[in-house]
Amino acid sequence: PTMAHSKALLVLENFIGGKFVPCSSYVDSYNPSTGDVYCRVPDSGKEEVEAAVKAAKDAFPIWSSKSPLERSQILNKLADLIEHDLEAFAQAESKDQGKTITFARTVDIPRAVHNFRFFASSILHHVTECTEMPIMGCVHYTSRAPVGVAGLISPWNLPLYLLTWKIAPAIACGNTVVAKPSEMTSVTAWMMCKLLEKAGVPPGVVNVVFGRGAKAGEALVCHPDVPLISFTGSTLTAQRITEKSAPHCKRLSLELGGKNPAIIFDDADLGQCIPTTVRSSFANQGEICLCTSRIFVQRGIYSEFLKRFVEETKKWKTGNPSDPTINVGALISKEHLEKVRNYVKKAQAEGARVLCGEGVDPLALPPGNQKGYFMLPTIIAEVKDESCCMQEEIFGPVTCVVAFDTEEEVIKRANGVKYGLAATVWSGNVGRVHRVAHRLQSGLVWTNCWLVRDLNLPFGGMKASGIGREGAKDSYEFFTEVKTITIKH
Repeated sequence: PTMAHSKALLVLENFIGGKFVPCSSYVDSYNPSTGDVYCRVPDSGKEEVEAAVKAAKDAFPIWSSKSPLERSQILNKLADLIEHDLEAFAQAESKDQGKTITFARTVDIPRAVHNFRFFASSILHHVTECTEMPIMGCVHYTSRAPVGVAGLISPWNLPLYLLTWKIAPAIACGNTVVAKPSEMTSVTAWMMCKLLEKAGVPPGVVNVVFGRGAKAGEALVCHPDVPLISFTGSTLTAQRITEKSAPHCKRLSLELGGKNPAIIFDDADLGQCIPTTVRSSFANQGEICLCTSRIFVQRGIYSEFLKRFVEETKKWKTGNPSDPTINVGALISKEHLEKVRNYVKKAQAEGARVLCGEGVDPLALPPGNQKGYFMLPTIIAEVKDESCCMQEEIFGPVTCVVAFDTEEEVIKRANGVKYGLAATVWSGNVGRVHRVAHRLQSGLVWTNCWLVRDLNLPFGGMKASGIGREGAKDSYEFFTEVKTITIKH
């Protein structure tokens, strides 16, 4: 855009050592619901990352020597400040990401607040181990210490929610951080930076460098003074992170994609199952790694399920995200919308049936949103298991429904993808629910519900869905080094 045009745009700056620092070059960020450039994001690289890592390293001795209680109080203060500005954060998240204002208000921002409060509390309750060896006259105990500078790379689908899910445990444990949010959704991270000083976070404890993965992300992953990387995003990027960090023996936590099955047995309570499965398929435009994208329905109830599932899906309204009655907002970008649409075209070319949504139903948008990246919730039936629509993560408002006959068969088919993040099982038979849950290759299994989370419990996936787990105990273990001390008396 020309300079005259860019005057009206929001221009973000990196946050390094407690100060906002302008950058020499910028990338455009779009408002997905209008297709217009609405913000300019620093296009940071090696230099900016270098400065941020130095600031984090300098802040580490003082921050790591604070007591857990002092750090806890600061985290709670930050949570209060974000909560106080909840509406402004929700508006910004919706505008920047394309998600509905309702979702940002009820999920994204409250959860970001909760992340800080949760880890502010959990840091006070960890205990270390001790064991005695009376015959040797020895006692052993463990102690845990923060690791150092944590590199945190977060994605565009739940911008502040997933960034705080990393920052909160990292700093609660006494580490300092250099975070890189997605260049497509950087605004709420920048807004959070404005609150850090007021919350009492010392300069350099939290540094945020904005920019693209190939430049800023790469510089962070390759930096010799960043011993640990926590990343949420695509499996492809994770492979690159693994290669780049291998020479430095970095510790990695990788939360990657999913191709999550829902298995619906003929004794499922459809009254509960159908609205929940609509939500698990299309919430946040299907842009959640935990979304259901393969629905296996037992043959006896297949046609009834399909009829009711389509009816319920058609009630969801797609349109301007700032309208509180809307269920489906805009997808993140033009390229991403194109990619998701192509999956639907491929399914049709393979002979699958599109029952509603893309290319089947008319999409009516308000005048200001004609150029936005919108797509109707789309249901595809009669897809072959080996189709790319059943094997690859689509990450949009698209779900595939297929029939199955036996429990044995459906477990095999559900496990027949490279991912293993989440699964849902619907059945009234408690024995079956346990049996199936045990045999699914999946880090999380929900039965007769979806997305009910307790942050105390491990979160993460198997196979190509990632490495490591996050949660109260798991994040604490990841963000600290353990030492075994033996005393002979």
